[in-house]
Amino acid sequence: MTDAANTAVSDLSAYSFEQALAELEKIVAELESGQAPLERSIDIYERGAALKAHCEKKLEAARLKVEKIVLGQGGAVAAEPAEFN
Repeated sequence: MTDAANTAVSDLSAYSFEQALAELEKIVAELESGQAPLERSIDIYERGAALKAHCEKKLEAARLKVEKIVLGQGGAVAAEPAEFN
């Protein structure tokens, strides 16, 4: 991975799911167009892989949070915060 790609990957922690997904969609469109030079394609592919992993992590965190909902007789009555690393 290039230095620029390393820097780009490291700033993902501040991205929301929606921000990461929007950037990933742009990368996919650029790669599918076939217009990017080889080196750029490699760099943005690496960025896309990191964005995909970030999105998967966010989705897993949301899934775990939903699973923490405590159900009572009348349905959902409380939610317990999930522990995320």
